[in-house]
Amino acid sequence: NIGVEGQLRLAALFSMYLGAMFTLPPILHVLAIFIIAMTVGGLWAAIAGVLKVKRGVNEVISTIMLNSIVITLAEYLTSTIFKEPGQPLTRTPIIAHSARIPKIFGLPSGFFIAVAIAVALWWIMRNTTTGFRLETVGRNKNAAWYAGIPIKKMIMFSMIIGGAVAGIAGGIETLSITQRFEPAFNAGLGFDGITVALLGRANPLGVIPAAILIGGMRASGPYMQFQTGVAPEIVD
Repeated sequence: NIGVEGQLRLAALFSMYLGAMFTLPPILHVLAIFIIAMTVGGLWAAIAGVLKVKRGVNEVISTIMLNSIVITLAEYLTSTIFKEPGQPLTRTPIIAHSARIPKIFGLPSGFFIAVAIAVALWWIMRNTTTGFRLETVGRNKNAAWYAGIPIKKMIMFSMIIGGAVAGIAGGIETLSITQRFEPAFNAGLGFDGITVALLGRANPLGVIPAAILIGGMRASGPYMQFQTGVAPEIVD
């Protein structure tokens, strides 16, 4: 799933719209946005899944192309329909207070949500029949077919789940960090997620320290440049 960038951005954009244009009781508002963000991310990823199982389209190619569509669409909407009135910068209005998620112990709530999701996915992959089927299809499709595992169903399921998780990330980014949508600020987060997954060897628990490492390097890059003269390209 190379389409994490697009799935995250699309969910972040929807989260902004729901957070800025509607007002609900705080907890209900946040839950509603997360459900929509998961749905948006999952459905966008499902497009690549359908193309894969129905037409044999390579999912790497289709998800990269879907990324381009979302990036262009998000930049257009942010600079026109969703643009903050009277603001020269390309950004949307800020979300309502009822849609914001607070910090816990000085850390963004998204950190704890991400850890919980990683642990939950690790448990599913390790202890459930669905996890075993996903693992088998990923390692050897022929063996999975011989064992009677529905390969196309598993491919669709994995793409939708991946898109839903990316959607949660987009929702968290909007509700907790940016509190609006800015194309430049969200750029590259999905691709960083792919780097984190590879560094964690595609293990949900391995993703946690990998994400902290990559995130720490990203966050400290400007500080190191200012304090010690280390070029930001070193981090990249």
